[in-house]
Amino acid sequence: MEAEINQVLVRMQDNLSSTQLQLLKRTLEDVLNTPMTSSACNNAHLLALFLTAKEVEGCSTKTLAYYESTIKHMSLTVAKPYIQICSDDLRRYLSDYESQRHTGKVTIDNIRRILSSFFSWLEDEDYVVKSPIRRIHKVKTPTKTKSVLSDEDLETLRDTCSEQRDLAIIDILISTGIRVGELVGLNIADVDLQNRECVVTGKGNKQRFAYFDARTKLHLQKYLQERMDDNPALFIALKNNGARLTISGVEERLRSLGRRAGVGRVHPHKFRRTLATHAIDKGMPIEQVQKLLGHARIDTTMHYALVNQNNVKASHRRYLE
Repeated sequence: MEAEINQVLVRMQDNLSSTQLQLLKRTLEDVLNTPMTSSACNNAHLLALFLTAKEVEGCSTKTLAYYESTIKHMSLTVAKPYIQICSDDLRRYLSDYESQRHTGKVTIDNIRRILSSFFSWLEDEDYVVKSPIRRIHKVKTPTKTKSVLSDEDLETLRDTCSEQRDLAIIDILISTGIRVGELVGLNIADVDLQNRECVVTGKGNKQRFAYFDARTKLHLQKYLQERMDDNPALFIALKNNGARLTISGVEERLRSLGRRAGVGRVHPHKFRRTLATHAIDKGMPIEQVQKLLGHARIDTTMHYALVNQNNVKASHRRYLE
């Protein structure tokens, strides 16, 4: 095999630089001399290495599971070793996935981003010369205006609450903008009522400070004064022996309050989006909103925030007329 590789190099030496010839030599040796059954080219082995790398980077268990299931599904469908997959294979896979499952463009772009991360890692680790996903650009997704909670909606929800706990949950969600997973993970020890702040653990186990208003402080104080248990969790279930409140428990409770209040569909994420929208609407710099919400990328923050059209009109008159 070495003789054949040398023949190729001799024929290409007039067309390639010495650096390019060396790269070509290593590539030919990897492709021609390495058995496809070896651990270096085994799909399961490469996927395990990639997931380990992402875990070291701080990805959560939930994110790792999503990466794994997405890449495994692609692997089973394409049915090729990762190092042999080309751009056309991935284009066909994404197209078939969309048509067969009737998914939206957002879902397809999420899959594309995960595959891009994986194949970029393969390229960085020299398992492939070039990532096949490079030629597949970001999928254009429709921009939809998502609703937020008005001041009237919030007051109606508060009036509907019969439990001090529910009132405290509504106020801490709307004043901090924390995720529902961060909410249920809070302990009493994480909350500083005096300074109206709390330490939340977000995605990737990253901690940050979240801040709440005076109304939230008062409702939290009343709720904690009612508590007669020794559970360290900030919010506990009203039943089930006062166990820590779960994500599904919060979601179901808010849906029920929303139906009773007649304010439409209410879910934890709607409070987060409402906070981001109001913060930007009132002039808070987008970088500070990003820190407030715990986003790694500012692009993510922009997806949460709606801009009041009246403010756009006023700014146009102020700056452009």
